[in-house]
Amino acid sequence: MATTVTSKGQVTIPKPVRDLLGIVPGTEVEFRRAADGSVVLTRSDRKAEPSRFAALRGHAGVGMSTDAIMALTRGDEA
Repeated sequence: MATTVTSKGQVTIPKPVRDLLGIVPGTEVEFRRAADGSVVLTRSDRKAEPSRFAALRGHAGVGMSTDAIMALTRGDEA
């Protein structure tokens, strides 16, 4: 895969490479020189890729209290 360097020295990492390494916006990458003189691109943040469900996490807002939910699921009269 080839890419072009911009006037600012920037390149776009091809999508297959981003997918392979799990690179998403905000991921830190590292360039290092290998023993054979080639340059290797790796993730440097070592963080797990965010779950595809991460945006769905949270709470439903103000509503029933925990005690009320427990009473409802147990069939208790609250």
